[in-house]
Amino acid sequence: MGTPETSREPCPDRILDDIGGAFGMGAVGGSAFHFIKGIYNSPKGERLVGGSQAVRMNAPRVGGSFAVWGGLFSAFDCTMVYVRQKEDPWNSIISGAATGGFLQMRQGFGVASRSAIFGGVLLALIEGAGIMLNKVVTAPQNLPMMTEEPVPGMAPGSFPLYPAGQFPGMTPPTPPAPEPSSSGSSSWFGGLFGGGKKQEPAASSGSKTEILENFDAPTPMPTFEYK
Repeated sequence: MGTPETSREPCPDRILDDIGGAFGMGAVGGSAFHFIKGIYNSPKGERLVGGSQAVRMNAPRVGGSFAVWGGLFSAFDCTMVYVRQKEDPWNSIISGAATGGFLQMRQGFGVASRSAIFGGVLLALIEGAGIMLNKVVTAPQNLPMMTEEPVPGMAPGSFPLYPAGQFPGMTPPTPPAPEPSSSGSSSWFGGLFGGGKKQEPAASSGSKTEILENFDAPTPMPTFEYK
């Protein structure tokens, strides 16, 4: 961002630019001021008419006064730039003092001197406020830096990859234990020749009782003897 001196128009065009800007500023400000003053000083029923009439009579005069001040200020500013061969706030301060003294020259040396001092002080305040605002805008903001702690075992500058549904700091879910399966030879080779064995379901403890018949006990034989 440039300074207020370097961001302005070049010197020949600066005079016309400042004359137009000063005239517009004086015309708008004078219109608002004299419209309110005309409404206040007009009788009831004719306040709007009195305000508009005050604007037509006084707004061009105020705009012309501002335009004269802006044109003289730009002319003295361009003269100081040509003499000193550089642009800095001192050019504006000296130009403001010279403009104030030149406009009051017909009132005498004392009045012209006071007007010159007032113009120099006013431009010094304006230039100081502009420099301070420029420094505040262009100054870097001292914000705290957010640093991330590196993950152990990971190269600096790389980002850790987390599986879907898992966030940093969460314990990864434990995968379920695989179910036991029979060997590959008993799955297709044994089934081909009928040698495969079917796995019997394991008996649950306490909930189911299996009753096994004992075939080793002697079976009573019938006798045909008559008693």
